[in-house]
Amino acid sequence: MAVLELKVNKLRTFLSLLGITIGIFCIIAVLTATDSLERNVRNEVQTLGSDVVYIQKWPWDGGPDFPWWKYVNRPLPKYQELTPIKDKVQSAGLSAFAFSSGGKRVEYKDGYMEGTELFAVSGDYEKIQALTFISGRFFAGKENETGANVAILGANIWEGLFGTAEKAMGKTIAIAGRPCRVIGTLKKKGASLVDGINYDNCVVVPYIYGRTIVDERRYADPFILVKAAPGASVLQLKDELRGVMRSVRRLRPKEEDDFSLNEITAVTGDLNKVFGMVNLGGWLIAGFALIVGGFGIANIMFVTVKERTNIIGLKKAIGARKKVIMMEFLIESMILCLLGGLLGLFLVWMITLAVNSLHFFEFTLTINNIILGVSVSSIVGIIAGFIPAYLAANLDPVVAIRSN
Repeated sequence: MAVLELKVNKLRTFLSLLGITIGIFCIIAVLTATDSLERNVRNEVQTLGSDVVYIQKWPWDGGPDFPWWKYVNRPLPKYQELTPIKDKVQSAGLSAFAFSSGGKRVEYKDGYMEGTELFAVSGDYEKIQALTFISGRFFAGKENETGANVAILGANIWEGLFGTAEKAMGKTIAIAGRPCRVIGTLKKKGASLVDGINYDNCVVVPYIYGRTIVDERRYADPFILVKAAPGASVLQLKDELRGVMRSVRRLRPKEEDDFSLNEITAVTGDLNKVFGMVNLGGWLIAGFALIVGGFGIANIMFVTVKERTNIIGLKKAIGARKKVIMMEFLIESMILCLLGGLLGLFLVWMITLAVNSLHFFEFTLTINNIILGVSVSSIVGIIAGFIPAYLAANLDPVVAIRSN
């Protein structure tokens, strides 16, 4: 009977569930976004390595009060600083040098791409930061040592110039006018949410060859990566690195460090705070929407009770119990809210399809969030419909039958 009443008043039913739809959409959309972001960040941290320390000019703890003037005159990391790190830092397992320089032109025959990123790396880079290949390989030992003119193409590069990864293999391209033979192609990944590197737009070359194209001391952002040895902690690694770097740069005991030791876990800690604030904001917005939607449902149920007062009186006169009358209106209220919640979940699912089609990052509507959406809808339905249902169940049958 509750379902039949909802079918009879289709427009009223639709307008009633809009408030619940908006509320559930707000909650689940925000939770899905933050859950997906957090999951992608944690996956990237695992890929990038939570035991990796980046030696750079600039620290990662930026903000509105960031004292940039303290760091602007710092020297850039140098390739030569790798040797003392490898020789003297006992807690260091692997280390590599890298730099990136944007705005490069990549050509193949008559085709070209502007604004690509040149990414030059030393030999152990791939052991620290795993690259996902579709075809080909990373640089061999002699290619790194001699600075061979070979290159690995990101997904956007090989797609734009060749169409498929297989066609790119073995071809000779030109980077800023310098020839390179393609020995590898990377899988499409999207920009990193942690370190900001977008391999899709990169041409990766050996460091020795890369420095013949770009002077990293003037036109690039070089950095050193150091991975902790098995059994060594990041704290121990940072302590040893600080001592060795201060010795290499001949800093006096009272002088401040002229380098930064950055780690991924520091960034993820800040991101967790951001996720928490976004979640709180989503719950506040959704809470107001659910309150408005709940009052809307309650108002409709009061109107429904008023319209069906005669019928309620007749049912009670022929023996209908209070709990039967009450359940009828509670079920009607819950169906309204559940329909609104399911519509909200459907809208979130459509957004996940749209976001995933952009290949920005994996956006997933989880089972937990679906269960949460349905549960919240049911609770709102019970709360919104309880008072109207209670009043209907306690109507005097004689008075109800005589009402107009």
